[in-house]
Amino acid sequence: MFENIKRLSFKHKNNKVWYYTLNHARRFFPSSIFESRLDKKLATIKNFDMNYIQKRVDYYNRLKETVDLSNKSEPISNLIHHKKLTVYHFDTYEFIRYFKQSLRAFFVFGDVIHVPDEPAIVKSRPIEGNVANSVVLKLEKMRHFLFLNDKKSFESKKNMMVGRNKAQQPHRIKFLEMYFNHPMCNIGQVNRDRNLQFINKRMTISEHLEYKFILCLEGWDVASNLKWVMSSNSLAVMTKPKYETWFMEGTLIPNYHYVLINDDYSDLEERLNYYILHTDEALKIIQNAHEYQKQFKNKNQEDLISLLVLKKYFEKTGQIIH
Repeated sequence: MFENIKRLSFKHKNNKVWYYTLNHARRFFPSSIFESRLDKKLATIKNFDMNYIQKRVDYYNRLKETVDLSNKSEPISNLIHHKKLTVYHFDTYEFIRYFKQSLRAFFVFGDVIHVPDEPAIVKSRPIEGNVANSVVLKLEKMRHFLFLNDKKSFESKKNMMVGRNKAQQPHRIKFLEMYFNHPMCNIGQVNRDRNLQFINKRMTISEHLEYKFILCLEGWDVASNLKWVMSSNSLAVMTKPKYETWFMEGTLIPNYHYVLINDDYSDLEERLNYYILHTDEALKIIQNAHEYQKQFKNKNQEDLISLLVLKKYFEKTGQIIH
């Protein structure tokens, strides 16, 4: 029962009540109101570093040649009339409502680790290979985009690593098999459908922040806790990421933004001990991580980039946005 109460804690969490209230309300405003505001929204680019903005847009949307969508695509007006609306629909509609609703698109929602056959709007994609058809938007942001104000210094934290995850993937289970009883690790799974020997009590984010190291293992796609960990005064410990989202995980530099461990996890203890002994290097990584995540905190800039990613999507699929 106490663990369930922990899950209801609002500390270090985005406000879900406000999120759903706002997004349901948006559905009742005519899209023409927002369509008329698109040019004004796009004109705000003059308020920002245009080269930086374009670099971000081209990172998320890597379409270079114009390609026509097949007749399997759907009008974007269908998006908000889906029978079962999810955060993916709401997060996409926040920006797609500014475009002519007869425009067409593909949406592939969920933990996407493949590249669609046609250009599609996704939350996540592989980092390596030709991923041009995976056009990334800032989706499921209530869960993924959470930033903290950690007041506890790195030096005052426990010389251990903490981690709580659902362990349903072989690589996460392997990590538990190797380190569940390790004296430098307080780790465990929170799902109760398998591997019962690895179940451990849930922990709040505040409880995680008592530790110098926080495990950020990818799940079905990315590690959803990576954003808030990189805004804390703890070190993110992870393998080199294979997937990325709006957070641009593919641009993160090992041992500069996070502590890198081998894909087989064999050097975990060595890496933890290194940064326990080299506090100056640990503090530099934390500073670099803080600098990195700052770029996602300017809402006006983030909104503009989202609109420009969609604008490029429609243009590169041979559609006229006005």
